[in-house]
Amino acid sequence: MPDIFQDLPIKATPERVFGVLSSPAGLDAWWTKKSAGQPLIGSEYELWFGPEYDWRAKVTRSVPGVEFELEFTRADPDWTGTRVGFHLEASGDSTTVRFHHTGWPQLNEHYRVSCHCWAMYLRILRRYIEHGEMVPYEQRLDV
Repeated sequence: MPDIFQDLPIKATPERVFGVLSSPAGLDAWWTKKSAGQPLIGSEYELWFGPEYDWRAKVTRSVPGVEFELEFTRADPDWTGTRVGFHLEASGDSTTVRFHHTGWPQLNEHYRVSCHCWAMYLRILRRYIEHGEMVPYEQRLDV
């Protein structure tokens, strides 16, 4: 199965990064259009990206300041059953974010597009945390 891995430094504490990665307000600032959920293992997140993309995921890992992971339970067929996660490591005045999106059923065009999209979204995450920049949802893949 193909997987996506990205590592990036963010100039913030692991606790701050975890809060943005795991809270609905944080997710809405860089990834989703609207979300709901709590970072508790086994709980469900609502991840809304538009009328055709009303997805669900359950929390499979959640250790504040250390890691957060979601497994998609209702999503596009290519995403259902995949896991999106973040492992956080303090490094001086920064946090190294080790991102993964694992369990893709096949290497296809959707996988290739998602590789690009994740790089863009992770850049938006870093700009939001480090500089407070907010990019309107509809413009996020144009930055």
